[in-house]
Amino acid sequence: MRKAIGFTLIIAIIAGLIVCTILWPIYGFSLIGLSLFGIGLYDIFQKKHAILRNFPLIGHMRYLLEMISPEIHQYFVENDTDGKPINRSHRSYIYARAKLENDTHPFGTELNVEVENFKWMQHSIYPSELKKDIPRVDIGGPDCKKPYNASLFNISAMSYGSLSKNAIEALNKGAKAGNFFHDTGEGAISDYHLNGGDLVWEIGTGYFGCRTDDGNFDPEKFSKKANLSVVKMIEIKISQGAKPGHGGVLPASKNNEEIAKIRGVEPHTEVLSPPGHKAFSDAEGLLKFVKQLRDLSGGKPVGFKLSIGSKNEFFEICEKMIETGIKPDFITVDGAEGGTGAAPIDFSNSVGMPWEKALLFVVDALNGYDLKKDIHIITATKIITAFDIFKALCIGADLCNSARGMMFALGCIQSLKCDTNKCPTGVATNDKRFTKGLVVEDKWKRVKNYQEQTLRDFMELFAAAGCNSLEDLNRDLINKQINDEIKSYSYFYPPVTSGAYLKEENILP
Repeated sequence: MRKAIGFTLIIAIIAGLIVCTILWPIYGFSLIGLSLFGIGLYDIFQKKHAILRNFPLIGHMRYLLEMISPEIHQYFVENDTDGKPINRSHRSYIYARAKLENDTHPFGTELNVEVENFKWMQHSIYPSELKKDIPRVDIGGPDCKKPYNASLFNISAMSYGSLSKNAIEALNKGAKAGNFFHDTGEGAISDYHLNGGDLVWEIGTGYFGCRTDDGNFDPEKFSKKANLSVVKMIEIKISQGAKPGHGGVLPASKNNEEIAKIRGVEPHTEVLSPPGHKAFSDAEGLLKFVKQLRDLSGGKPVGFKLSIGSKNEFFEICEKMIETGIKPDFITVDGAEGGTGAAPIDFSNSVGMPWEKALLFVVDALNGYDLKKDIHIITATKIITAFDIFKALCIGADLCNSARGMMFALGCIQSLKCDTNKCPTGVATNDKRFTKGLVVEDKWKRVKNYQEQTLRDFMELFAAAGCNSLEDLNRDLINKQINDEIKSYSYFYPPVTSGAYLKEENILP
């Protein structure tokens, strides 16, 4: 009965508004008063919203302000350096490089250089000559038959489905033009990935693109796609920083017929990747899976991506590498600050090791077990600026990936609507009303520009530090301020000597 009354009131209000529109020229403002009276009457009798029952009419202002509060905060409240997850200063950095606009900054830094934990790089009064050729890295261990020559800065994992087809196509065309790689994300290889850009095919727990009907790994389907010429490396996704220990989520609103076919799932349903893999359940199983994928791909580099949780589990993987002789060609280190289109808030906020600590740990662990010489480290969390790349390489990474940086290059405005299918820029949505705004032929150039200009900035920092080769990068070049003291990263995080953990007298941290 009450629902019927509420429904009747809504219909009455709508009808009243229609009548008001028709009779406005005759009765004018009296119709506005009648409409407001009807809305107020509905507010008093409805049962769901206490604010509207207690404050009819004016209570709607609360919901209006709540609806637009993110935009108000971003454009009118936050300053250039405080915004989250990515501040306005960093967003402006990306936009300027993507559009080849003026990338200089007037009047000095806006950062508080006296703040606790402030970080900066050490420069030399004898800088090296600025090199035009940017170094690249060969990825491939002793068992790899087809090593890959990688750029220092690449596109991190983002799936078709999470991003629009226009976004994926623009990213791939940008990667081709700039000669850097494009990580597919766990959502499989789509036609939009096949525009000539080098691919790193990410295999997640859902085995999308290489799965059986019951969700297990299908070697035959994998082999067919892994041997495509554009697929240069294979990445097993164990976990990602934004939601470690939790599978990926593709909302039903984004899972259309095309995406479902590509992934091998039912359309218009919420797609949840399992938290863990079915193909293995321990360290030895993981390494055997690495070998299986390397064999099935014809010897291409195979690695795995993870967010660090239990240190002992990673130590066990290292020990099994020594015991079995099976080593991945690379390890991608993600951090708790990693981005995602959709994740449970507790996982985003409270699970996983922060990026910097995770990278330090993995580098030191591989060195401690004398494995680093055969395994390259890729890192992929909030890598935005040239200094981010410089710091990561000084800590011990070999190359860097960026997801959100590349999204901003595409035109993302951080509207925080990735999980609603209503991204206003057409980057993270499959709604044609919005994707039409993302023009591929314009945006791929911005992706290329951003990557190219950021590496140009990196080389200027590289020269300023007096470096001549990537081997010159080390933790002494990064400083931070703690308790009003300035110390290098080598002081706070002393590098572990190669093979140190293999000696009986040494105890693991």
